Amino acid sequence: MNRKLSVILANFGVVAAFVLLIVGMGMLRPKPEKQDPVSLAPVVFVEDVQYKPVALDVFAQGEVRPKQQIDLATQVGGKIVRVADNFAEGGVIRAGDVLVEIEDADYRLAVTRANAQVATAKQALEIEKAESALAKADFEELAGNGENVVASDLTLRRPQLARAEAEYQSALANLEEAKLSLSRTKVIAPFDGRVRTISANLGQFINPGTPLGQIFSTDVAEIRLPLTDEDLSRLNLPLAFASDEDGPIVGLSTVVAGRARVWEGRIVRVDAAIDPSTRQISAIVEVKDPYGTGADSGFPLAIGLFVDAEIAGPSIERAAILPRIAVRDRARAFTVDDNNKVIEHQITVVAATTQGYVVTDGLAPGQRVIVSRLVGRAGMEVRPLYMDNPAATPLAGESNGAKTVGSVTTAGKTATGVN
Repeated sequence: MNRKLSVILANFGVVAAFVLLIVGMGMLRPKPEKQDPVSLAPVVFVEDVQYKPVALDVFAQGEVRPKQQIDLATQVGGKIVRVADNFAEGGVIRAGDVLVEIEDADYRLAVTRANAQVATAKQALEIEKAESALAKADFEELAGNGENVVASDLTLRRPQLARAEAEYQSALANLEEAKLSLSRTKVIAPFDGRVRTISANLGQFINPGTPLGQIFSTDVAEIRLPLTDEDLSRLNLPLAFASDEDGPIVGLSTVVAGRARVWEGRIVRVDAAIDPSTRQISAIVEVKDPYGTGADSGFPLAIGLFVDAEIAGPSIERAAILPRIAVRDRARAFTVDDNNKVIEHQITVVAATTQGYVVTDGLAPGQRVIVSRLVGRAGMEVRPLYMDNPAATPLAGESNGAKTVGSVTTAGKTATGVN
C-alpha cells in the first residue's frame, strides 16, 4: 500500500515539475513590442495622361479572294485528245490559251454536210428566181397592155421563191452552227489567271456542260472586310459606296513563311445590304495585279490568305488613348491627386480603337489616371502604382520606412498579391 502511494506521488511530482518548468520559461520570454495598426489603402495602377496626334484607323480581317472565278466547262461533247501543259493545278494561263481540245472529226464532217446543204439550197434558189422571172414575162406577154389585169402571187411563183430563200437561209444557219460547234472543240482561257483545280484529263469522254476545272483571274484580288456602323461613320463611307479612285487606302499584312508581308489596296465599294446574322456590312478592298506589280518584294498576295487590314481613317491633332478598363460608361474616368485621393472626371470619348478609348477632353496632361479596376468611390484614399515601375507610393503622412502588412510592402519596391 505504501509502495502504491509512493508511485502515485512520484508521478504527480513529475507532472508538477513540468508545469513549473513551462510557467517559468513563459515568464522569462520577452514581452512583444506594441505597434500601432497600419491602415492599408487599396492599390491601383495609374498612368500619366499624355495628349498627342491620334490617327483613327480601322482594323479588320478578311480572306483574299479572286474577283473572277469560274468553273471551266465544255459546250460540246466528245473525247479529250489534248490538254495544255499549263492546264494543271497552280498553272499560269493567259487569255486565248487553248487549254483543252476535244476530238473534232465529227464536227468537221458536220461542217462539210452543211456546206453541201448550202450549195444545194443556193442552186434551188437560183432556179426559182429564174422561173419566177420567166413566169412574170409570160404573164406580161399574155396580158398585153391591159392596165386592170393584176397577176396573183401564185402566177408569179412568189411563194415558191420565198420558200427557196428560206431554205437557203436555213442552210446558211446550219453551216454557221456547225462551224461554231467545231470552234468549241477547243476550250480557250477567257482571261489571264491561274488554275485552281482540274476535274477532266486526256482521253476522257465528256458531255456538254461537263466541268473541266476551276480557274480564277489574277488581274485583281478582293478582300471582304466586315465593318461596324461606327467604322463606316469614322471612315465616312456611305452604304452602297462605289469608287475606284476615292476609296480609303488599306494596308494588308500577314506572316508567311516566318516573315511579315505587306500589301496595299483600296476600298472600291461597300455592300448595299447588312448581314442579318452579324449586323455588320462588308467593304470590298481591291489589290491590282496581286501576283505581279502588287506583290510584296516579289511575294504575291495569294488567293486564300487570311490578312489583317488597317484602313486609314481621320486624324485628331490632340487626343489621349486610355485603356478600356479606365473608362466607365464611355463618359467617366478617375484620377489620383497629389494626396492620393480619387477624383472623378467627366470625359469626352470620340472613338473606340483596339488600343482603347480616344479621349479629347476632361483630363489635364500629366494627371494620374487609374487604369485598373477601382473598388470604391471618389474621395477615397488609394495607393497608386505605375505599370512600368510597380512600387507602391507611400500614403500621405506616412514615413518612407518599409512596413509590411500581409504580402504588400507599403514603402518598398514590390507589391504582391494586389487585386
